[in-house]
Amino acid sequence: MKKYWWVWSLLIVVFIFGVSIIGKKTSIVKVLGIIEIEGAVYSSRKIIKDIAKCKKNPAIRAVVLYINSPGGSVVPCQEIYEAIRELDKPTVASLGSYAASGGYYIACACDKIVSNPGTITGSIGVIMSFPNVSELIKKVGVKFDVIKSRPHKDIGSPYRDLTPKERKLLKGVIDDVYDQFVGVVMEERELSYEDVFEIADGRILSGRQAFELDLVDTLGTLHDAKLLAGSLAEIEGEPKVIEFHKPSPRWLKFLKNSIRGEEWIKLEYR
Repeated sequence: MKKYWWVWSLLIVVFIFGVSIIGKKTSIVKVLGIIEIEGAVYSSRKIIKDIAKCKKNPAIRAVVLYINSPGGSVVPCQEIYEAIRELDKPTVASLGSYAASGGYYIACACDKIVSNPGTITGSIGVIMSFPNVSELIKKVGVKFDVIKSRPHKDIGSPYRDLTPKERKLLKGVIDDVYDQFVGVVMEERELSYEDVFEIADGRILSGRQAFELDLVDTLGTLHDAKLLAGSLAEIEGEPKVIEFHKPSPRWLKFLKNSIRGEEWIKLEYR
């Protein structure tokens, strides 16, 4: 054995060299992360986790967000928007059948937005809604006694009408969040206040109309978005992908949305 020590030494050197070569080949693999945002956005946790995974994975050089959403609650949309901005990798939004209101808000965080010509998008605005069953309660003969610390503690109660002052207060909240939305579109799309305000009245737009108004960068499909993201990340040829956040079954989404629909006051990008 001792007289063949040089053979063993050579094998060890070859093994170490081979491992280093494999490591280098592995390290140069470049892929795209694909994150799906499907349906109304009422929680940001899963999507933000997926964004964090893309950020930590050195093989993922760019991220495509496939957005097929009519919007959702304000805060989750804002949290996803901020997470995308902090990603430090090229990002491309691919707009599906619809990417309106909060869906479009999220898309604005990306470096590029790709929309199908027939995508339903736009709907820039904010809405607050809550039920009012006061007339029904009167007919039934039920009465609710409320003890509150200050006059507006039960603002938006479904058991009574809003007062004029309460309507003014709530409108102030809506206007402030709306201004935030308009500000994001102005900044990210490099548009003037007048240009955004003219179309930020809640109207929906087709993808082609949005392109003509500079709300999206180009018209195309999810495949086109992948190629664009690959180009931004300097990936040659057809990029390989890692998919995140596949949509939940339709019955589960319907159940979740039905339960959330019972919330008292909802502030939404819709």
